Amino acid sequence: MKNLLTKTLTPFTIYAFIVLAASIPVYFFLVDWIWINELDENNQLIAQRVEIEFNEQKINTEKLKESIDFWNEIQPGTHIDYIEKPLAKDSTYSIYRQNPYYEKFGGDKVNRFRGYITTIQINDQHFALTVETNVEETEETVGYIAVVTLLFFIVLVLGFWLLNKRLSKQIWKPFHRTLDRLKDFQLNNQKQLTFEKTDIKEFHELHVALEKLISQSLKTYQSQKEFTENASHELQTPLAILKQKLDLFLQDKQLTEEQYTLVEDMQYSLSRAARLNKNLLLLTKIENEQFQTKKPIDPGPIVEETIDMFQDFIEGKVLQIQFDIQGIPAIKGDSYLFEILIQNLLINAIRHAQPSSTIVIILNETTLSVSNGGTQALDDKQLFKRFAKQHDNRQGAGLGLAIAYEICQYNHWQLSYTYSQKRHQFTITFFPQII
Repeated sequence: MKNLLTKTLTPFTIYAFIVLAASIPVYFFLVDWIWINELDENNQLIAQRVEIEFNEQKINTEKLKESIDFWNEIQPGTHIDYIEKPLAKDSTYSIYRQNPYYEKFGGDKVNRFRGYITTIQINDQHFALTVETNVEETEETVGYIAVVTLLFFIVLVLGFWLLNKRLSKQIWKPFHRTLDRLKDFQLNNQKQLTFEKTDIKEFHELHVALEKLISQSLKTYQSQKEFTENASHELQTPLAILKQKLDLFLQDKQLTEEQYTLVEDMQYSLSRAARLNKNLLLLTKIENEQFQTKKPIDPGPIVEETIDMFQDFIEGKVLQIQFDIQGIPAIKGDSYLFEILIQNLLINAIRHAQPSSTIVIILNETTLSVSNGGTQALDDKQLFKRFAKQHDNRQGAGLGLAIAYEICQYNHWQLSYTYSQKRHQFTITFFPQII
């Protein structure tokens, strides 16, 4: 994961490099064009100077021819030829050939020359003057320019990185402080967050939006919490009264068998509704993080107490419980939630175990597993969802494993399911680094 500085500066660096690469051919043609124009002007000045110097000598025709021949010999880049009439217009050209100066020393270097042909007048005679000037190596010059530009580009990019890194520490300081306060924020503490003032417009707008959002969240949380508490009292009381009335009604000896069966079904549905209400309220409390007690928990005695609690159900299905303590995990949490977690896993194993089979519970330093026999694997994608039932089972409300899963999530544990050798196994994995 990259930070914001890297994400913003990297595209700029790539863009700058592309522009630099594209500028090299532009440099080449621009420098070459400037030099050609400068050389053309220089050749014109040379032609004017040659014409003036010859005329200033005021030599006769015979000596003029000797002087021109001598000039052509000692000036390989300049050539004067007699013509009958002036040229129609001046002309320029470029040519690649061996440099005459290198030829004298046995070299064979090929250079580019810029030529200029014009008409000059000496002693009232017309001559064609050809001036050639060696063009400096454009490629080498552009290469040097590119190297220097690249060095400045590297210095510029490094400067941007260092400057942005230093500035970001100052500019983003309010953001990091805001982030730290949000990490420490606990919804159940019911404390409104306030953020430090900043002169950066974006951060100021962020603080205003966060304060508004947190304020609304606190109000919503408080409303949900009050609803949970009120529902816990208001719903359970009438359900308990109805159950009590049905119990008294069942004791009436004048009930017919049909009426007795009907009332018994009503009592079963009412008990299931009471359990459902209790479980939903418990889930709501877990989601609202209303269990803040974090104390060391010893799972061994809690498992043993739970086994004793369900002893009647165990004996009713002629089951055997094998509890193997291989180690004690160092865990912390809410003991009430942990009891519910063990109860739900054990009652699930009892409910789905085959009669006269064995339920195996293994506890060690990192895990607690509960396994029971079974004929086919369960759908692990739907297993921990609310009201999810397997194989048309109507005994439970479909919330036991969902509550167990939420308790594990709340404590940063992992609840997993496996099916092997015709046995269902639910395993709680404790993570010491989170405890």
